[in-house]
Amino acid sequence: MDDNTPGSSPGGSKDGLRGTTPGYSNTDLAGVPLTGMSPLSPYLNVDPRYLLHDTDEFILPTGANKTRGRFELAFFTIGSCCITGAVFGALNGLRSGLSETKDMAWSKPRNVQMLNQVMRQGATWANTLGSVALLYSVFGVAIEKARGAEDDVNTVVAGILTGVLYKSPGGLRSAVRGGVAGLALTGVYALYNNWEHLKGSRY
Repeated sequence: MDDNTPGSSPGGSKDGLRGTTPGYSNTDLAGVPLTGMSPLSPYLNVDPRYLLHDTDEFILPTGANKTRGRFELAFFTIGSCCITGAVFGALNGLRSGLSETKDMAWSKPRNVQMLNQVMRQGATWANTLGSVALLYSVFGVAIEKARGAEDDVNTVVAGILTGVLYKSPGGLRSAVRGGVAGLALTGVYALYNNWEHLKGSRY
């Protein structure tokens, strides 16, 4: 009697053409090294390593910065300041319009007067904040080009020069107050921007 019958040897299987071939369980294959073998997906037949995004999505020119410079941020800064000023001025105009016309009945003249206040205050504040943002952006770009570096020093110096120049028509004392205000605002921003680094350096 032949012992090589189906099921006679443990772990074996019967092939009709080649005879008996050994079978391996998951435990037997656990220690087999897979060095040099690509982990191909059985469904896509694609190496999954090519699907991982370890690098940036966009290709930057040689020597280009990964963050936007002051010139690119200038447009966003000016536009956002104009919009902020318009919204704040409109709300302030609405408040003052309601206060000035509180003795008037709700009628067309009162609505026109309130609308004039909203438009006037909105345009004034948008012009003010937009002018400040324009001066700050110009000074920031000029200082960055002159120093060849981008850091918080540019931010603080640009804020001081902006305050001095904007308040200079009011005289020397007004210009000094504007410079102090610019130093305070940009100093707070620089402190907030580096707060994590400063907090980490304490420990």
